[in-house]
Amino acid sequence: MKRITKLLAAVVLAGVAATAATSAMAGSKGAKIFVIGGKADDPFWSIVKRGAEDAGKVVEAQGGSVTWLGPQNYDNLGADAADLIRTAISQHADAIVGPDWVPESMDEAFKAVVAAGIPLIIYNAGGLDAADRLGAMNYIGSDDYKAGFAGGEYFGNHDLKNVVCVNTLPGAANLRAQCAGLLAGVAKHGGKGVELPLPMSSFGNPTAVAQALKAHLLQNPDVVGVYTIGNVDANSAANGIMQAGLSDKVKLGGVNMDQTILANIKSGSQLFTIDQQGYLQGYLAVSILNGHVNYGLTVPTREILTGPGVVDESNVDATMAGVQAGAR
Repeated sequence: MKRITKLLAAVVLAGVAATAATSAMAGSKGAKIFVIGGKADDPFWSIVKRGAEDAGKVVEAQGGSVTWLGPQNYDNLGADAADLIRTAISQHADAIVGPDWVPESMDEAFKAVVAAGIPLIIYNAGGLDAADRLGAMNYIGSDDYKAGFAGGEYFGNHDLKNVVCVNTLPGAANLRAQCAGLLAGVAKHGGKGVELPLPMSSFGNPTAVAQALKAHLLQNPDVVGVYTIGNVDANSAANGIMQAGLSDKVKLGGVNMDQTILANIKSGSQLFTIDQQGYLQGYLAVSILNGHVNYGLTVPTREILTGPGVVDESNVDATMAGVQAGAR
């Protein structure tokens, strides 16, 4: 994380210097940057969007713009996201940021970005493998397999060795990798687990998630750990555990967070969450592309990892201030 801190400091300083030079760039049109992300009402993606918008203040001061494009829902995620990428190309983007959620549906559109000579950064999903495959400048985000692995190790280290990964977006390659990492992490400690894939329409659906998890727990009474792939499903999973009458036995973990999740960790009703620092994903991606378009700047560290980090009772108080500010 020290590397990320140094990189962020460098980006911020570059932004300050660039802002100071705005008057000298009065004739420049600035950078027209498009950011592909999640739904507007998705709590995690609203944090990523805030990071992109905060970086966008420098972009706008230099005469440029940052445009956020997100799907209406996640029912047809790959195809819809590919259409958004093509929309950005058609709008004559100077640079594009996007997650490689569903490579089989999205890679062709990303390759069209590079073929058009438009600088590209892959963020949030896909990893450096996707950046290399697609010809992107950088990958910015967490390694989903490592994030899941950290969760699995946390369960294993707390003697919780039979777990289930509740995946409400099974079509997304990064989330399949996250569940695979979870199972590998707990297996390292002699445990086991399974992925519970649910229809993509169940993402953020409290009733669907709670009922499906309740049924799974009642059918598999040896399960002692539950992991969710997003904060919108964490409270639903907690309800499913409660409805199964297993709150004392089955412990909850997952990825991403909000004030409710942190309060649950503080009270002990949730064991941990994995933080991937979505704010940094949006902020760094926009800042780096703005510097590249305007000044030809590049960052030699092509894989810029913003996570994973574990938040539990030991550091939950220090994390709450960032959540209250809308940046974590």
